[in-house]
Amino acid sequence: MPAATVIAIDGPAGTGKSSVSKLLAQRVGAEYLDTGAMYRAATLAVLRAGVPVDDADAMAAVVADAVIALDDSDGATVVLLDGEDVSTAVREAEVTANVSAVSAHPDVRAKLVELQRAVARGRYVVVEGRDIGTVVFPDAALKVFLTASPQARAQRRLRQDTAAGRDTDFDTVLASVNRRDHLDSTRAASPLRPADDAVLFDTSELTLPQVLDGLITLAEKRIGVSK
Repeated sequence: MPAATVIAIDGPAGTGKSSVSKLLAQRVGAEYLDTGAMYRAATLAVLRAGVPVDDADAMAAVVADAVIALDDSDGATVVLLDGEDVSTAVREAEVTANVSAVSAHPDVRAKLVELQRAVARGRYVVVEGRDIGTVVFPDAALKVFLTASPQARAQRRLRQDTAAGRDTDFDTVLASVNRRDHLDSTRAASPLRPADDAVLFDTSELTLPQVLDGLITLAEKRIGVSK
């Protein structure tokens, strides 16, 4: 099969990657691949197995045996773990608190990177994550690194948590954002950083439609797609 045509959207948690990537894929006629959901599914598998996230070998064995898949056939991403729809379960607080630790393991990343490349092969895809432009698809047609201040990202997460009925507060969410930033940017395997040729895009003061318009313009210039 031919190589994929990839728009890589990277950045830390809370920059709006998932929301804008889904919309961008729709607008440019591409498919959408949420790699973060894959890591969340791997984390859920580890937690369900009762394996400590600091037991590297046991954790890697669990993930090696897990069957992780994404289904976007109805326009919404369904996350499957061993054939079970875990789309809601992978967004729970315990998964969120542990996903960076699981994702930091080289064997876990190696399996999921291989899976991500296999899923994208021969397709036009918008792929979002934390190492898409640097590791997974270093030859992506367009690489964008979304940024936003920790305060702006914490406020967005707080609104999401409140809407979902989770009992939390701004300081707690901000501490979680900062902790995850530190873990993601200092891990030995594929640390969070922009690719050398990525376009940096600060979303702190922008609405979702404004971010989307900016990304469509970039895609038009780089790939030649139209709105």
